Amino acid sequence: MKKTIVISAINLFEGGPFSILDDCIRELVHDRYEYNIKILVHSIKLVEHYQSSNIEFVQFPKSRKSYVNRLFYEFFYFYKLSKKWDVYLWLSLHDVSPFVKAEKQAVYCHNASIFRDVYFRDIYLQPTLFFFSLLYKYIYKINIKANKYLITQSSWMRDAFSDLFSISKERIIVAKPTTTIVPANIKEAFKYGKNKTFFFPAFPRPFKNFEVIGDACAILYENKITNFEVYITLDGSENIYSKLIYNKYKHLPNINFLGLLSREEVFKVYKECDVLIFPSTLESWGLPISEFKDFNKPILLVDLPYAHETLGYYQKVNFFDANNPKILADLMRKHINNDITFDGNKDLNILSPFASNWKELFQILLQDK
Repeated sequence: MKKTIVISAINLFEGGPFSILDDCIRELVHDRYEYNIKILVHSIKLVEHYQSSNIEFVQFPKSRKSYVNRLFYEFFYFYKLSKKWDVYLWLSLHDVSPFVKAEKQAVYCHNASIFRDVYFRDIYLQPTLFFFSLLYKYIYKINIKANKYLITQSSWMRDAFSDLFSISKERIIVAKPTTTIVPANIKEAFKYGKNKTFFFPAFPRPFKNFEVIGDACAILYENKITNFEVYITLDGSENIYSKLIYNKYKHLPNINFLGLLSREEVFKVYKECDVLIFPSTLESWGLPISEFKDFNKPILLVDLPYAHETLGYYQKVNFFDANNPKILADLMRKHINNDITFDGNKDLNILSPFASNWKELFQILLQDK
């Protein structure tokens, strides 16, 4: 009788976190997995396009209605299900380690907010993020040592989890996320003038650090340098933080507020802009960095461990202090004047256990030892 693999993803529904589930399913539809596979989701509609005889999707429509429902499933109801299903591997794709009965248990830890410094201004700017950062480390901690493996997207997160929860690094797998493939034919790219163009795509949250770009633009403007354009993906309507950024920098004629863009629109701007700026102070994996590399264009990148690791080997890069707009402004000026000298960056040697794709990840998770 076949044993069961359970993939729990009841809290994933959009963006980068959902792409983790999407990539996982793409691997599991292959017939090399001789298991009954049950994938737990918020809604069947999210995954109904997949057709596979060995995968059963089980929906939990109440899972996202409240944290109470979510925690009830994780710490009470899933235990009842696991006893019925003869589970060989229970893999939770969203940070929480449920109480279940399984031969092996693993958790994918993709949320790095527990390592973020908490500021009281966040109570006003984004109260959910503030309390999330304060409390989530305690939710992470519940039952975490029941896992045979933890999975992180980067080596720096493996080190951080090992230190915070006193877990051996041999039990933490680094699994790089799959990079979005650049569309072969990008329709009608954005068109710009002759000015040097800079781009930062991110949802407006305080740790994304839009301020350093705004302050750098202000420095350039005060020094009569105006032959450049900066494009950012907010327009002040998204949340309190975006409104603050818009009101603070809307007087600068070189900043263009695009609002939120679709994935296709982001790639259009990638194609036409000259330089990517990425100043975020916290990322498990900076996806725009690895996406923009495929265009072989210059990048101005925050000088933090996650950024170096995400970028890997790349020559056309310069690094700047996240809190020093003068350095960023100087680098932007050099790009505008076409007299930049690149810093370059090297690949990080990632120690095992390491998986470069989902096939390799499941080989580690399912091995008998």
